[in-house]
Amino acid sequence: MGAIETGLLFGLVALGVYISFRILDFPDLTVDGSFPLGAALSASAIVAGINPWLATALAIGGGALAGALTAWLNVRLKILHLLASILVMIAPYSVNLRIMGKPNVALLGETTLLTPVENWAMPYYFSIPLAFALLLVVIMGLLCLFLKSEIGLSMRATGSNSRMARAQGIATGWMTILGMALANALVALAGALFAQSQGSADVTMGVGVIVIGLAAVIGGEAIMSTRTVVLAVIACVLGAILYRLAIAFALNADFIGLKAQDLNLITALLVTVAIVLPGLRKSWFGKRQGANP
Repeated sequence: MGAIETGLLFGLVALGVYISFRILDFPDLTVDGSFPLGAALSASAIVAGINPWLATALAIGGGALAGALTAWLNVRLKILHLLASILVMIAPYSVNLRIMGKPNVALLGETTLLTPVENWAMPYYFSIPLAFALLLVVIMGLLCLFLKSEIGLSMRATGSNSRMARAQGIATGWMTILGMALANALVALAGALFAQSQGSADVTMGVGVIVIGLAAVIGGEAIMSTRTVVLAVIACVLGAILYRLAIAFALNADFIGLKAQDLNLITALLVTVAIVLPGLRKSWFGKRQGANP
């Protein structure tokens, strides 16, 4: 259940990565900065006595600002998108230290968004994943509706062919800024909820988040069709959950003999398999069709 809970949270990260990498075709590393930024903002605000809902909203706003800044550096200042995202990825480390005043902030004993959920008529290890699942379903539905709207279609056109989109009168620069803000707002929300579920926020908790998001997106695309936006969104979340379950299985299987320090190795192997699997599947089906004309 812990792996499922974490997988549902990183489903939000996967949705953000999907928007930047697949919808906008923007290689975005800001995720590693916006995730701990959301955690730092929400945790510091909650400790200061601010309502948890408002604290989480501040985290979402901070993530959106980070994503918009990355896109602005690329669109307006013509900085290479990868370099722009790296610049905004490293800056939040200092910002988070300023916000929290120390490397980490504990939330033990504080009222968070999950405090009412823990009082549901069921064990907390069921109630919290259920609450995350309900939230994720709502966000997935809203995201699908948005991507099918006029603005969403303009954003998808910008990522697919920016030159053609500009010829059709679409403000591609603003679409990129809006899309990157939305992507990192989702990631910051995941960071805020992660901090509240784990009971603390830390400046280093964003290391490797982009790899997890990519693994979820690529893994989801490897196991199911993504012909429509709805299927692609479902694949991202499913990939995140399966990724966390695979990590939990690998670390808890005694016959494999892996330990917590092997996490990065497992992650690299899973991402490699997720990237290679679609090509192998196409090759295998191609050979079968060639053998059975």
